[in-house]
Amino acid sequence: MARSFYQQYGIKSIAYGVTRLAPTRYTKLVDVRILEGFDEDPGFMEGMRKIAANLDPNKKYLLLSCGDGYTELIARHLDELKKHFICPYVDIDLFNRLGTKETFYEAAEKYGLPYPKTKIITKEEVESGEKIELPFDFPIAFKPSDSVQWNDIQFEGRKKAYVLDKREQFDELLPKVYKAGYTGKMIAQDFIPGDDSNMRTLNAYVDSNHNVRLLSLAHPLLEDPSPVAVGNYMVILPEKDMHLYKVIQKFLEEVKYVGFADFDMKWDSRDNEFKIFEINLRQGRSSYYCTLNGYNLAKYVVDDVIDHKPYTGTDYADGDMLWMNGPKEVFYKYAKENKYKERAKKLIEEGKWGTTAFDKNDTFRQHMLMRHAFSIISKNYKKYFVQR
Repeated sequence: MARSFYQQYGIKSIAYGVTRLAPTRYTKLVDVRILEGFDEDPGFMEGMRKIAANLDPNKKYLLLSCGDGYTELIARHLDELKKHFICPYVDIDLFNRLGTKETFYEAAEKYGLPYPKTKIITKEEVESGEKIELPFDFPIAFKPSDSVQWNDIQFEGRKKAYVLDKREQFDELLPKVYKAGYTGKMIAQDFIPGDDSNMRTLNAYVDSNHNVRLLSLAHPLLEDPSPVAVGNYMVILPEKDMHLYKVIQKFLEEVKYVGFADFDMKWDSRDNEFKIFEINLRQGRSSYYCTLNGYNLAKYVVDDVIDHKPYTGTDYADGDMLWMNGPKEVFYKYAKENKYKERAKKLIEEGKWGTTAFDKNDTFRQHMLMRHAFSIISKNYKKYFVQR
C-alpha cells in the first residue's frame, strides 16, 4: 500500500505496528513507528488516541489496515476513529457477519456464492470425546475459522492451514488445537483437487455509497509451502473473468460493503465452478499486483474518500504484468507445467514482471535485505514443497 501511495502521490506513509518486519526495515517509502501492545485492546485505542491528539487540524488523515487484526479493531471502534480519521471500513455488525470463515459461509449461502462442502467443528464437540463424522472423504482442507485468534496460538506442527490426507492425521491434530488455547471453531472442507494453478484471488474496492469501483482478478501459479505462510501467493498472473466479476460485484453491493476486500477461491473441475474460501475485509497481502497492472489501489480510495469524485462505473481489471514474491528460479522449478506457466515465462522474458519487495526508489540497504529474504524462500521450497 505504501508503494501505491508513493507511486501515485509521492507521499511517504506512516505505519504503526508492534514490530519491524523485513519488507519495511530500511525502506524510505514508509515511516515505521512501534507501539507496544498496539495490536489488541486496550493498547490499540490508547495508541490511536495519542496519535489523534497530535494531528494537524488542517490535514486529512486516511486510516488503512494491512492485517486482519487491525481491520477488526477499526471496525470495533469505528465511531470514535471516524471523529479523527477517514476510515473506509464496514461497521462491527457487518464485520461479524463476514469476518470469520464460518459467518462468511452463512452469508455465501444466503447470497448465492458457491463455496466448498464444509463441516464446522466446535471446541465442545472435540472435548466431548465423541468421534466427529465428516460428510466427505479425505483428503480434506482444515483451517481455523477465526484467523485473528489463530495468530496468537502456538503448538508443535501449527500451520496457517492444512491439507490432511488421512483420518489419523485429523484425529491427532484436532485435540492439539484446543489444548494450545484456541477457542474458536475449526473448518473442515472437501479438498478441491488440483495444484496451485487452480487458485484465484480477487481484490475489490467498494466506495462509501456501496458502488464497486474496482474488481481485479489474478491467477496464482505458485504458493508458499512453509508452515507459517502456507497458502500465501508467490507468483500471480493477471486474469479477467466477467462472469466471476459480476457474481462478486452483486454480493458486495447486496451486503452494503465498504472499502477494500480480498477473495480467495479455487476452480473445481468436478462441477466447473469457482468455490470461494473466504473474504478478507482488507486488500490482500499480494494486492500490489493491481497497482503493478495499472490499477493503483491508493488512487481508488483517495478518489472516493479524499477527493469525493463521483462513481462513474466499475473497472473490470485485466493486465499483462506478472507479480512475483520470490526468485524466478523458484517459479521455473516448482510451478506446474501448463499453458499459464508458459504465458508467465513469456512475460518474464519480455521484462513484464515486478515485485512488491523491490522498488527502484528505495534504499540500497533495503534492496540487499530483500535479496537475502528471497534466498531464504529458495531454501523453504527445498524443505517444504509437496506437489499435488
